[in-house]
Amino acid sequence: MSQMAFRWAITHAIDEEMGRDPNVFLIGEDVAEPGGAFGLTRGLLDKYGTLRVRDTPICEEAIVGLGIGSAALGLRPIVEIMFMDFIFLAMDQIANHAAKMRYMYGGQVHIPLVVRTLSGGGFRAGMHHSQSLESVFGHIPGLKVVMPSDAYEAKGLLKSSIRDPDPVIFMEQKSLLPVKAEVPDEEYVIPLGQAMVKREGTDVTVVAVGVMVHHAMAAAAELSEEGINVEVIDARTVMPLDVETILASVQKTNRLVIAHEAPAPFGFGAEIAALVAERALYYLDAPVFRVTSQFTPIPVGRSEDVILPNSEHIIQAVRRSLKGG
Repeated sequence: MSQMAFRWAITHAIDEEMGRDPNVFLIGEDVAEPGGAFGLTRGLLDKYGTLRVRDTPICEEAIVGLGIGSAALGLRPIVEIMFMDFIFLAMDQIANHAAKMRYMYGGQVHIPLVVRTLSGGGFRAGMHHSQSLESVFGHIPGLKVVMPSDAYEAKGLLKSSIRDPDPVIFMEQKSLLPVKAEVPDEEYVIPLGQAMVKREGTDVTVVAVGVMVHHAMAAAAELSEEGINVEVIDARTVMPLDVETILASVQKTNRLVIAHEAPAPFGFGAEIAALVAERALYYLDAPVFRVTSQFTPIPVGRSEDVILPNSEHIIQAVRRSLKGG
């Protein structure tokens, strides 16, 4: 076990899977010679050569299209879309082709494609480099959406995503890149669709994803000093969603707060709230509260701090829940 930054966990996962399976290859803008955005693919070109690590033209639709075609023929492409905001340029390929091909061909064709992309705020990079779009892709049948919260999860979930037979949107939040966590030295994978109870509690359930897991843990630690015992669940994957773990927690605590960086309307939190209302409504002693960013584009610079949610917002939501509304 060793300490590893989130960014290097991504690199190690790709390296291990390319070494394990010769069908795995990496394509994207600047992934080869420059070593990738934020250095996430540094050293892979020297190790695996230009046949398996290749820079592409600046054309997201073509990059993903190449990935889909090669996946249909039995390869396992890792496609990088440098920033999630750019992924809309490849939406036809992702939503109308990658997501549908297994269904269209009656399960005879699989698309083992991973689309890696940098998401979220934290770098004050403005509205064209800071979006969180997990709910957009979670709404498309045929896609899996993965959102790790630390280096341990990043490595284990990425390895599972690369081995998965279906297309996966793998979101790497920029604010998490330098954050370190304990990562096993030996081989491991984390199954998709399994949430993790990061902190057990009895008073309020907080379901979070990505960087908001860290804010939830900080909020829980502060609230514990007041005698409030918060249970924190890391969803890990937006699709498939581990509904049973969430329901079991709500049935224990009778209160629910949901935290994610994306805006609230039609989002990940709304889906969880609906599922709890359908299947565990009578366990609730208070309304469900959501902690999200404001419904506005992310501004440039320090102004993003006003838009994005943090631990204090979670603390306020937990207190409202305990008061009953």
